[in-house]
This record gives sequence, structure tokens and C-alpha cells, in this order.
Amino acid sequence: MKSEATQNLKIIEAKIQELLSNLHEISEKNTPLSCAQNTEDLERSIRSITSQLADWISAKKLQQCLILKNLADRIRGLGHQNGKRFVHKDTRSVGIRFPGGRVIPLIASYWVEYRSEQAAGGVFLSLHLLGVYDHCSPLLVAEIPKLCAALASLKEAQDLLADRGCRVDIKTIRNIMKRFAKRARLCQKTQAHLMFSGEKLSGCRAVVSTDGGRVRIRKNKRGKRTKKKRCRYSTDWREPKLLIIYVVDEQGRMNSTFAPVIDGSMGGPESIYALIWVYLQSLGINQIEQILFVADGAVWIWECLQALRGLLKLRGIDCRIVELLDMYHAVQHLHAFIALKRGWGHKKRSHWINAQKKRLRYGKIDEMFDALKSACRGTRSKMLLREQEYFVKNRERLGYAAMRALKMPIGSGAIESAVRRVINLRLKSPCIFWNEDTAEEMLLLRAYYKAGRWNRLKTAAYEGGIACAA
Repeated sequence: MKSEATQNLKIIEAKIQELLSNLHEISEKNTPLSCAQNTEDLERSIRSITSQLADWISAKKLQQCLILKNLADRIRGLGHQNGKRFVHKDTRSVGIRFPGGRVIPLIASYWVEYRSEQAAGGVFLSLHLLGVYDHCSPLLVAEIPKLCAALASLKEAQDLLADRGCRVDIKTIRNIMKRFAKRARLCQKTQAHLMFSGEKLSGCRAVVSTDGGRVRIRKNKRGKRTKKKRCRYSTDWREPKLLIIYVVDEQGRMNSTFAPVIDGSMGGPESIYALIWVYLQSLGINQIEQILFVADGAVWIWECLQALRGLLKLRGIDCRIVELLDMYHAVQHLHAFIALKRGWGHKKRSHWINAQKKRLRYGKIDEMFDALKSACRGTRSKMLLREQEYFVKNRERLGYAAMRALKMPIGSGAIESAVRRVINLRLKSPCIFWNEDTAEEMLLLRAYYKAGRWNRLKTAAYEGGIACAA
């Protein structure tokens, strides 16, 4: 390998010297600038050369590392940790794409997993250990998913990369994005503690909230295809579920020193429950002073919380969890209740609503229920009785006065905002249809990006890739 790699290093070094010469020539040349366009053209030519130079220097450093013996020792150690044996098969030339857009061939070892009498499962493990996946450098393999999460479409990500000199087709962008998300999910399932190393909520007051959004999922239909031989498909609405975990300070405001945890899933309530458990366990649930679980009145949310309580009891974890119905959803149901009351004028309805809102806010729950019963007396309206039943079911979750005294939130505005920023502004649209797996992956990327935790996700994707390869 060394002879091939050494020869490749000479080629790379010659290219670096050529680019340095070009850069020096531009620097020394007396170029007259007469307008904005001339200046821009000069800047673009300089940036093009420096971008190429950065790619070739990075390639040189990677090639030098691929020769080192300790990399082979790390690969064998990795296999030993997982009960496997990796065998060096041969060396191959593999093209690696760098952020500047250049695809530069490197000489790397090709490893296979040894199984009894045959070798199978070949992979460039040495490149994976250096963070090179999908034939892209670590910087590019993290930048592409970030652009996909931040921008409105993959086409916008492609255009922005092209402006930087890196031309990648949509299919490649999609594949890199999907594999990055899958590696991060794998780390979350197998090594969740790595995603929050050094972050423990010891003595903190945490708030957990969850809610659902709407996304259109594309599913192919069986039967006759279109004239262009394409599958017909349905586009039903589905409810992706989102969660947020954040810390509040002494004044009850979101603590800016701890970035909120936002994540989501296209699965059912059990999926979001599993995510909540993973995150709270990773953040040290047994050390948290108090957890406030605030949400709207959806039945699946409270069933999810009951499952969490059961798991905590089974594990012997003593943690104080307080359930709270979102104050603003409760007020909405009060308005819906009184709108169904016939024979009341606008003034009377307004007076009644204001009175009940004050009772909710100041903890006079019994008086509010008396007012509900009084308004329902003698009625046969099923809708009116249903609204009353909503408050009966959530009676134990109306402790707004106690929460205000402790300076804790009484609303679920954080999760409502997260749903808007993560789902509505990226995944939800009348003309956008998602495959379910792609929607799941975009939820993860978008949630971490909007939470300000992208670097954590990069670490998880790297560790997940190593675990997958090993």
C-alpha cells in the first residue's frame, strides 16, 4: 500500500504547488478594478483557487493518515470489541468528494469481516474511522444534511452548494442526508449517553411537552400505472409527534444556558414515549428536582405519561412529575362550551368566561366546576356535556395557581412553537408529499438544527457510523 499511497501523495503535492503558484500569480499581478463586476470576478477567481487548495491539502493529510500503522491497529481493536475479526484484503483507489467540489482519488485499505472460511462484508473502515462516509469528507457529509434541514428544499441546498463550487445531484444529496440521519438514530438507540455527555440536569426544573403536527405521506398504490409507467399513489395526512425538553430558571423562563432538546417521530405514541425515556435517562432523570409535563388534552399524551411513570416505578427511580393541562387549551374549551349554551346574550357569555378564567388562574377549581354544572343543568346537548366531560377528565391537571406560585410555565407555547418551526415550515405543505422514512429522517435533522444542537447530532452520526461498520 505504501508505494501506491506514496505515489498518490506526490501527485497531490504537485497539484498543491500548482495552485499555490496560481494564487501567487494573482496576488502579484496588477489587475485594474473599474467596477463592481470586476471586483466580484476577481474575488470569485481567488475563492475558486483557495477552495481547490483547501481540498487538495485536506486530501494530502487524509492520505498521510491512511498509511499509518496505528489506523490498522484501531480497526482490529474495533473488531475485537464487537466480537468480530476484520481482515485486510487489498488496497483500492477511492474517490472522495471535498467541500470545494473536487473528487480526489485516495489509496485506502479495503477490509472484510472474516466469517469461518469465507470473507464478506467489505468496507473502507480506515476512511470511516476518519469520518469519511458516502465518499464525502467529514465537513461535506455534515454540511449537506444541515443545508437540507435549514432550507426549504433539496433543490435550494443543491443551488447553494453549486454557488460554492460543489456540484452534487439531488439524488446524492438525498442519500447523504438519509444515511447521516440513520447513523445518528443508530447512536441514539445504542449509545444515547454520548449525545449528552457532560450535560446533566442535576437540581434543575425541567419541562416536558409533546404535541402532534400534520404531514402528507405518499404511498404507492397497486394496480394499473400511468401512461408514463409511473405508480399511482395516495397522499393521506399523518400526524408526526414532536417532543421538547427544556429547563426553566428561577423566574420561570426558559434557561438559555441549556439548549432545548427537540425530537420527533412518525410512529405512534409508543415511539414518542420511548424517545422521552431515552432523553430523560441520558440527562440524569434521577437527579432532576422536578419535571413538569404540560400538554393539551389529547388522550394519547397522558397515556404516554402513565407508561413513563410505570417505567420509573419499575426502575426504582424516585422523580417528582407534575401533570398540567395547557391553560390556553383549557380556555379554548371554555369558549367552546359557552358557545353551545343557547339563550345567553353576548354580555352574559363574556362575563361568565372571564369569571371562569379567573377561577382557573387562581385555583378556585371547585367554583368553576359548580358553574359548569349549573350551565349544564337540564340540558340534553351532547356537545355541551362532552365539553364538560373534558374538564372532568383533566380535573387533576388544572393546578395553575400552584405552578404560578412555583414560577413554572402554565402553557405549552414551547411545543406549539416547535411544531411550527420544525414541521409546518419544512414538512407541511399542500404540494409536498413525503415517503414515511424520509419524513422521519427530516424530523430528526430539522429538530436538532432548530434546537441549536447540530454539533451533538454530528457526533452521534459519527459514532453511529462506526457502530454500524463494526
